[in-house]
Amino acid sequence: MNRLKDATSPYLLQHADNPVEWFPWGPEAFAEAARRDVPVLLSVGYAACHWCHVMAHESFEDEATAQLMNRLFVSVKVDREERPDVDAVYMEATQAMTGQGGWPMTVFLTPDGHPFYCGTYFPRPRFQALLQGVAKAWTEQRDDVVQQGQEVVTALTSRAPEALAGEPPAAGRLDEAVTALRQGYDAVRGGFGGAPKFPPSMALEFLLRHAARTGDQDARSMAGHTLEAMARGGMYDQLGGGFARYSVDDRWIVPHFEKMLYDNALLARVYAHWWRLTGSELARRVALETCDWMLRDLRTPEGGLASALDADSEGEEGKYYAWTPAGLREVLGEEDAAYAVELFEVTGTFERGTSVLQLPRDPQDAERYAAVRARLLAARAERVPPARDDKVVAAWNGLAVAALAECGALFDRPDLVTAAREVAGLVTGVHMSGGRLARTSRDGAAGPHAGVLEDYADVAEGLLALHAVTGDPAQVRLAGELLEAVLTHFGDGTGGFYDTADDAEALFRRPQDPTDNATPSGQFAAAGALLSYAALTGSARHREAAAAALAPATLLAERHARFAGWGLAVAEACLAGPVEIAVVGPADDARTRALHRAALMATSPGAVVSLGEPGSGDAAGAAVPLLEGRGLVGGAPAAYVCRDFACRLPVTDPDRLRGELVTV
Repeated sequence: MNRLKDATSPYLLQHADNPVEWFPWGPEAFAEAARRDVPVLLSVGYAACHWCHVMAHESFEDEATAQLMNRLFVSVKVDREERPDVDAVYMEATQAMTGQGGWPMTVFLTPDGHPFYCGTYFPRPRFQALLQGVAKAWTEQRDDVVQQGQEVVTALTSRAPEALAGEPPAAGRLDEAVTALRQGYDAVRGGFGGAPKFPPSMALEFLLRHAARTGDQDARSMAGHTLEAMARGGMYDQLGGGFARYSVDDRWIVPHFEKMLYDNALLARVYAHWWRLTGSELARRVALETCDWMLRDLRTPEGGLASALDADSEGEEGKYYAWTPAGLREVLGEEDAAYAVELFEVTGTFERGTSVLQLPRDPQDAERYAAVRARLLAARAERVPPARDDKVVAAWNGLAVAALAECGALFDRPDLVTAAREVAGLVTGVHMSGGRLARTSRDGAAGPHAGVLEDYADVAEGLLALHAVTGDPAQVRLAGELLEAVLTHFGDGTGGFYDTADDAEALFRRPQDPTDNATPSGQFAAAGALLSYAALTGSARHREAAAAALAPATLLAERHARFAGWGLAVAEACLAGPVEIAVVGPADDARTRALHRAALMATSPGAVVSLGEPGSGDAAGAAVPLLEGRGLVGGAPAAYVCRDFACRLPVTDPDRLRGELVTV
């Protein structure tokens, strides 16, 4: 066993018995490189990454390759999900030097941490040649190597945050963003661009909010078409629910099979919002099945949600999910197998004649479909399942809290709301201490690494969504503590935010990237949480911080709208108010529940809901300011529709409330 044997990351533990003498990221590795006068070989990946497994089997488990690595380098292994800051700065260098990025990421560093040669996956013969070539250059061309590393660092660190300052997107700029998305839209298959296609959950959230605010049918159509195409293709698990990471082709058929918590949390929420806007039964089904999958396959004994399922099982990508006609006959018999072959289009997607299941159209016989689906799911459960990365990531659990809470409330599934409470309790009870967050936990113990901006922002977002559903004022107080840490420790002095705190480990560059990637950027996520918190509390400070943080979305809207979806969605909320809805009355009163239901059904972008009795507060006595001074009307529960704490006359009838919300 090497030095990774004591790691908490499942990904690092996968490499603990490699013949490579791995170091975890830390000062000891760089001190050893300086002592030996050799470069550092940094390898970054994650547990569910298929090509990370391939490179591990080909090279890191190979004795000859390991001997080269051990003799010529100090080798460091990093879990990108555990250390997104390390991943971000070296991925930026990799993209700058090679024009592309990906995982596994392979970077050669000087002993002071400066990158001088970067790449991603290398087959073993090329990797062995590369190891020898880099070592030779280090020995024979040291000055050039060091100079190259310094030039990369200088180029990356010279990017000034002032370039990101400005105003949040105005209405016209949001219209331009819809036009920009239309230009890259696949009108036949849905989604944006060509293969591979990733689920554009944040851009879809923006389009739904824009359609709700403006009535733009083009935005609504692009979102709905894409959401339906994804849900009917092979990227969606037609038996167990939940989405794979992306589609290898441009038709959403062939998935890259890893299943990530963050994708599914974001998608469950956007499908729920699609249902709220349109009433689509497909949207309802997919949102609920995705939530059920998260709880069935990712729930940890401590109440959190694990980060991912692997792409591989039994050493083969997708083996757990693929079927053949013969395999269907074995489970279902001839008649039902023929039905399933046609229904799910089992026609040989892959080389060995196997297929992922699709559902191009709704089945006419719902009862038969449900029975066949249940039998196939039970049979699949007998297969060797993909491995699970069971670390709990704060940010992604925050996204899941929001999705579970909203789906539970909108679809009358109190078990999902209970699960959201439990996930939030795990994050705030284990990850959170003194208003600060740990990035990960495992087995109920917080990990050693500090939370980054997205952790604070996404957990705050989840807590505020949970408050909207439950009325628990403690969630607002906890979100406020996290957002205070954001304002105190992450600001860049220009209105934007760094991705790491001012007291975090110093890297060669302090990461700052406002663009969305697989998840909302930390900056745009912070803007959304700050705006919602301001709407609940009346805090001008938080509202102004949210507006300033949205400035990069203005620059990105016209040309790169796909990478600013969450920022544009939050900008829609800014333009809409956001609408503040205070529902006042006893929680056990059916009249209160009816008003609360009508409030949660509001489609106004970013609408903020608070529920409680007059003067109610949390255990510390803190009440939600939006509820203060709002009383019952004639002894009956009432709802107040407000902007900037200026409210219309209260209403006591749910139909009247729905009418009020249509006109805001």
